[in-house]
Amino acid sequence: MRILHVFRSPIGGLFRHVCDLSDEQQALGHEVGLVCDHDKGNAGANVQLEQLGRRLKLGVTRLSIARLPHPSDFNAVAAVSQLRKRKLIDILHGHGAKGGLIARLAGKPAIYTPHGGSLHYEWRSPAGAAFLLAEKALARRTAGFSFVCDFERDAFEVKIGTAGMPVAVVHNGLRPDEFAPIALSDGASDLLFVGEMRRLKGVDVLIDALARLTSLPLTATLVGDGPDLELFKQQVDKLGLHARINFAGRLPMAEAMTRGRMLVLPSRNESFPYVVLEALAAGRQVIASNVGGISEILEQKYLVAPNDPQALAEKLLRFHGETEIMPLNPRLTVRAMTQSNLAFYDRILRNY
Repeated sequence: MRILHVFRSPIGGLFRHVCDLSDEQQALGHEVGLVCDHDKGNAGANVQLEQLGRRLKLGVTRLSIARLPHPSDFNAVAAVSQLRKRKLIDILHGHGAKGGLIARLAGKPAIYTPHGGSLHYEWRSPAGAAFLLAEKALARRTAGFSFVCDFERDAFEVKIGTAGMPVAVVHNGLRPDEFAPIALSDGASDLLFVGEMRRLKGVDVLIDALARLTSLPLTATLVGDGPDLELFKQQVDKLGLHARINFAGRLPMAEAMTRGRMLVLPSRNESFPYVVLEALAAGRQVIASNVGGISEILEQKYLVAPNDPQALAEKLLRFHGETEIMPLNPRLTVRAMTQSNLAFYDRILRNY
């Protein structure tokens, strides 16, 4: 098959998903290309895209793709439509709300994977209603929906609906080399957060939880960057937690995993986060909010209510010092993820 993946920003789990999926599809004999925004991401992501573009038969095309609705969307749709015709694309696969919009307007057959996206919005807000109405309108232009977890599928069906189109659930997976313990570095913190520095990820909840642990002054390393980084630093200043909380910036995941004994993911919203898979594969304990598809990875005893620093503090207190590690399902691999998506493409093309 000739496959074109369309997404907006080369950051986070969505970016990892698309890179792994396209690389493996190419390795299995398909011709694959990517389309994404030319202005987003960091230096590491740009290098990764350049390297991936040299491996992929259909290369990497970078366009101007705004996060919110913008007149440039018309240009992006036209460019992807032309690319689809010129490259004789069999499957357009849109990822995230904006990637899904562009792919589905650019031609058929188009597969859509939300990766959370519009599911973070609610009908009760004007902006949320606009995004969700757009999703409803686009559902009939979707040849099939590929969700990364059961939660995402169920939430999408309730909130938006799939218009009777084919649906698949394909969990994220790791590469074989990632299923190996990672040793801790000297001076590793008690706790580790890895992710974007924004309120959606609940970093402020973790900081507040640490402030409550006065009898057990746990330390934490926070890895990542993002729009709310300065707000979190101000929160640490206000609470006087400089000696216990270290902001480490962006780090490769293998290095990040050396910095803390227990991964904490206090998110307010998630889909099926890679960081939980990566931490379990590295041999780390994980405590996470009970949101999205995290309960499809972790047992209930490792989960905590979101947006509740007191509950998180009590959970951290309970598990501090325990050595039991929940094993990661060995079937959660990049190869299994890729083969399931390819099987879904085959199903779509047979009925198209």
